[in-house]
Amino acid sequence: MSADPGAGRRRRLSEEERRRQILAATVSTVAAHGYDNASLARIAEQAGVSKGLVSHYFGTKEDLMAHAATEAVRVVREAIAAELDLAAPVPVVVRAALHRAAHLRTTHREVVAALGQILTQLRAADGSPRLSLADYEETYRAQEVLFRRGQAEGTLRDLDPRVVAVTYQGAIDSMLGYAEAHPDTDLDRYADTLADLLLGGLQVGG
Repeated sequence: MSADPGAGRRRRLSEEERRRQILAATVSTVAAHGYDNASLARIAEQAGVSKGLVSHYFGTKEDLMAHAATEAVRVVREAIAAELDLAAPVPVVVRAALHRAAHLRTTHREVVAALGQILTQLRAADGSPRLSLADYEETYRAQEVLFRRGQAEGTLRDLDPRVVAVTYQGAIDSMLGYAEAHPDTDLDRYADTLADLLLGGLQVGG
């Protein structure tokens, strides 16, 4: 019996799968070598593809880094959501999410480290930060859905969901930044205190 000539061949990745592969390699390279040393050639080597293919999909290093930051935010957002009981009352979800977020530098250190470097070092042509709060739009919208549900179920006060989402995400970012600068921080205590602070203003009867 002759061997199947297709046996052992790698399945050809779709365009979307290839893009995700390159973005994951970008995150790994930035985390390991730093933003400045994360060249397209080094990223291509990490991804196991040619430098030309990286440029084909993403153009310049700056464009690639912007896409990588968006991908990192998505990974972090899904990592938090994956551990939550989203059917629980919203105040319970918020507290659990804050605890999950507090430990991201341990559970997803590579992604968080790369995201931090890209956010601080990626610049527009005029020298201003290329990424801004506008790049949180998808995250804000997902959080607004959660906060609206809390209002509908009667556990959260009738406050502007967008303002709540921006405040909530800003508090998470500050928590992560503080924990990076102060590695001895008791993360669970910080998360509980932050939850008490936020829910004290958000929760009906809080």
